Amino acid sequence: MAQVAIRAWGNSQGIRISKDILDKMQLKISDVLDIEIEDDTIVMRKQFVHKTFEDRLAEYNGEISVCDFDWGEPAGRELL
Repeated sequence: MAQVAIRAWGNSQGIRISKDILDKMQLKISDVLDIEIEDDTIVMRKQFVHKTFEDRLAEYNGEISVCDFDWGEPAGRELL
């Protein structure tokens, strides 16, 4: 567990996050965190970022997996 102190930062207050924590969370300057309060706890989470098409293509290994999926019996006017 790490401890931080609340410090004045202009007209606001702020905390500093240690490099160790930033590295573990793979955070860098200008990253955006979602912050919420759960009971008496402040929770900060990395904001979900959609991958670009280029990022997704770079992860593609050239294999396509196809599988059948059983949706169950028709329940309405589905075309068969």
